[in-house]
Amino acid sequence: MLSFLLFFYIYIFRVSKYCIWVYLLQVMCLADLESDYVNPYDSAAEINIIVVPEFVLQGALCFLHLVMGHWLMCLACLPYLYYDVKVYTGRRHLLDVTEIFNQLPWEKKIRLYKLGYLGILLVFSIIWYGVNDECSCSMPFPSLFF
Repeated sequence: MLSFLLFFYIYIFRVSKYCIWVYLLQVMCLADLESDYVNPYDSAAEINIIVVPEFVLQGALCFLHLVMGHWLMCLACLPYLYYDVKVYTGRRHLLDVTEIFNQLPWEKKIRLYKLGYLGILLVFSIIWYGVNDECSCSMPFPSLFF
């Protein structure tokens, strides 16, 4: 049972890490576009390629918290998942090359908020694992917190 839970925690950590990496990549692309290091076509193409996998990763993260029985963490992921579904169904998830400079401050702000939100969720996931690990083990186990 412990190895099964450990597998899910490692998978949750990896999915969170990949989501954070995707947002860092998007913020860097938008910052490069803002400083005129790249043209809008390249920047929009790079960001548009990773938008749908980002949505899938966020859905997988929410589903993993649900499967693990972490209802509070799943509820914390739901507003972000709802926003992603709302943006996707409204067909506003892809960047338009002709409007990218008008949308640049808004898109950058949204990605930075999402990055902060995922960072907080990652910290809470690590804390949750440490608390569950200390409560469920009958033998002394190295703690995440000293």
